[in-house]
Amino acid sequence: MSERPAPTPTTETQHAAATLDGWYTLHDFRTIDWTRLKTVDATARQEMIDEFVAFLASLEEVEARGEGSHAFYSILGQKADVVLMVLRPTFKELEQVELALRKTKLYDYMIPSYSYVSVIELGMYRGSGDGDPYENPHIRARLYPTLPKAAHICFYPMSKARRDGDNWYTLSMDERKDLMYRHSMIGRSYAGKIQQFIGGSTGFDGWEWGVTLFAEDSLQFKKIVYEMRFDEVSAKYGEFGEFYVGNILPKEELGTFLG
Repeated sequence: MSERPAPTPTTETQHAAATLDGWYTLHDFRTIDWTRLKTVDATARQEMIDEFVAFLASLEEVEARGEGSHAFYSILGQKADVVLMVLRPTFKELEQVELALRKTKLYDYMIPSYSYVSVIELGMYRGSGDGDPYENPHIRARLYPTLPKAAHICFYPMSKARRDGDNWYTLSMDERKDLMYRHSMIGRSYAGKIQQFIGGSTGFDGWEWGVTLFAEDSLQFKKIVYEMRFDEVSAKYGEFGEFYVGNILPKEELGTFLG
């Protein structure tokens, strides 16, 4: 019997930071086919609206049971008209929400424009304290959150650079810990102004993370992103996709929005 080859030693630069992972997340961006929708008579359109309001109400029932969460927002600009952000314990349950959406009459007038799949993630560069972190109420609230119903939303995907000379994944663990600690201090300075949710998406989607921000003051999105651009983590190692921003769309206002 041949001997197994000796394992390749793992250097510190190859050591991945551990993560705590919570609910799976889907961002589903849609454009409304306004031209076709305008041809629908008022009675049929109201039936579509009532059915979609019932769909959103069913998501609220799941949220009230603590079995997931969601957010529904209109999107500014031409990249999309609305986004439905859904959190669920499993991929299967995300799929069930997708299927329920597809079965609504309004879905026939909703054109897919973008989507993103991730899982709520907490990086463990600084450890998680004593005991099982999944039993820590503070950590659980961050991994399995009830999404805020803030006035505004901002979503963007991002990755860490893998360029020659600026490759995040060749830095030592100590270097990454130090950089991420200083980076996180900027985010903490916006406590009370912005709520942030990080979705890990390596292996799930085209970027490595999806970042969702909620705020009552939309100007805070510009301020935090701009300030972070001067931090080394973003300045040297950050790569960003498109930004999507918008306003909360309560189900009670859907009739006005689509009417």
